[in-house]
Amino acid sequence: RFFPPTIATDDPFAMDELLLPSVSYFKSPAGDGSPTVGTMDVGFGFDKEIFPKFALGISGNYLYQKPDGEPSSSGFDNFTLSAKYQLWQNDAHEAIFSIGGEWEIGGSGSKQVGADSANTFTPTIYFGKGFGDLPNTLTYAQPFALTGTLGEDLPTSAAPNNLDWGFALEYSLPYLQSQVKDIGLPSPFKSMIPLVEFSFTTPENRGGGPTTGTINPGILYENNYFQIGAEAVIPVNNATGHEVGAIVQLQIYIDDIWPKLFGHPVFGK
Repeated sequence: RFFPPTIATDDPFAMDELLLPSVSYFKSPAGDGSPTVGTMDVGFGFDKEIFPKFALGISGNYLYQKPDGEPSSSGFDNFTLSAKYQLWQNDAHEAIFSIGGEWEIGGSGSKQVGADSANTFTPTIYFGKGFGDLPNTLTYAQPFALTGTLGEDLPTSAAPNNLDWGFALEYSLPYLQSQVKDIGLPSPFKSMIPLVEFSFTTPENRGGGPTTGTINPGILYENNYFQIGAEAVIPVNNATGHEVGAIVQLQIYIDDIWPKLFGHPVFGK
């Protein structure tokens, strides 16, 4: 079972990954005297396995912001360092559980785009479960899979603590073709994974306000060398936004393209 890298929620694997680029557009609502802001986000991410099943990563986003009725601004948001350890794996039941976290480096981004000067640490758990172990009476449900994350924001400022939670429900047509039943899907459909992602943030204190989040229906296309995905970004309430956004993302399978450099840990076998 292969859990593909999803767009709004991180996958549970601790492995070599290159995200370049991720491009999104979303319009945040007005509030507290501030206008509605349209933001184009161009991001990247790179993860490297250091020890077996333990990876470190770095990610960043360049933002183009246009508040209604005001001049536009641009600059890098704060960079983020991450760590992930693949703690448990059960191949027979297509299940995996990992632990890790992120460090948003305060002050590493531009104040012009609202980058916070304080650090934020987010311990996180990651999980994945495929349903290939369902009985054969449920053959066409076996390609379903569920991945997700659960993290707790711990800022060093007076900002609220947030519970970050999300999951992705996907239906793998490559898994259907290769592991369940070849139903003769032609290209490119046999290489597609329809999915819907749910990504939420729940403030827990300090006047953080209501839960915000998005529902992201979309599709992934994969081959041996890359994966490209596209999703709509639908706000779940008025506190999140009023308009539907969009995101497109390219994942490059660097371990297959450059197997001598990637696809194995730096230390250990």
